Amino acid sequence: MANTLGEKIRKLRKEKGLTLDKLADLTGSSKSYIWELENKNPPRPSAEKLAKIAEQLETTIEFLLDEGDELSQEDAADARFYRQYRKMDSATKAKVRQIIKLWDEDT
Repeated sequence: MANTLGEKIRKLRKEKGLTLDKLADLTGSSKSYIWELENKNPPRPSAEKLAKIAEQLETTIEFLLDEGDELSQEDAADARFYRQYRKMDSATKAKVRQIIKLWDEDT
């Protein structure tokens, strides 16, 4: 049985040019913990660590845990952006909307 979570973490980590050591440092984990997530079956991540890993890999927990590949990496990036957007103050949200409107006028 494949370890989908581990495969996704490994793929995204390598795409970002991160070593096991670097991802471990960025997430407050150990190198062996990241290795186990990538290689053990089944992996047993804590929610807190998985959230930190998803943040550093610029994705979502939902994408990492999606076993059926129903959630694309692009959809996960959009969901992550929307979560960030929702946390912005009103003035920043207005600026983001204005930028998007300007881009939309160019197309």
